[in-house]
Amino acid sequence: MGGGARELAGYLAALAGWVAGLAAAVLPQWRQSSYAGDAIITAVGLHEGLWMSCAAQSTGQVQCRLHDSLLSLEVHIQTCRALMVISLLLGFFGIIVSVVGMKCTKVGEEDPVTKSRIAVAGGVLFVLSGLCTLAAVSLYATQVTYEFFRESTIPIHTRYEFGSALFVGWGAASLSMLGGSLLCCSCPAKEHRGQQYHQQSQPSTAREWTEP
Repeated sequence: MGGGARELAGYLAALAGWVAGLAAAVLPQWRQSSYAGDAIITAVGLHEGLWMSCAAQSTGQVQCRLHDSLLSLEVHIQTCRALMVISLLLGFFGIIVSVVGMKCTKVGEEDPVTKSRIAVAGGVLFVLSGLCTLAAVSLYATQVTYEFFRESTIPIHTRYEFGSALFVGWGAASLSMLGGSLLCCSCPAKEHRGQQYHQQSQPSTAREWTEP
């Protein structure tokens, strides 16, 4: 795969990861009520996310309520909120920086070495964004697992399990880190660039001396 194609594939993967991370951040399905056990209750399904909690009726009606107070939230929810916001900000700046540094854009064509380094910087931002998303989702999943097995006196069907947003977040983190890694691999060696520039400049110099 050529350098330009690798950069484009990495950028598209990282962009898809950023969009998926945004969707995971706003979805209220970070955890959902469990349907395991003998007494299965399907009349109302409870879902909770970073920003709101929802109750889905069997008739299809969904009622959501935003979390009232920031300070009253549990520590892991506040931490996951902060990590997801940082992840989205890093990914946003990575989108802008990577566009400037990619070979398929016309910005900064006169200095290809600096342009490649800018692309690498965008890749680093995407990798950091993916790591923040991975940390947030894994922390929340760990807390859900801990509470599920800790509350042994509570019936299983009243506990919470992993929601779909967690899996979206894991996929987003994987895409962001994969795309960022591809962008980081696009930086050529400085010596190679210098040799290429020297070889391209030699014929023009020779022609200048042969002209009458």
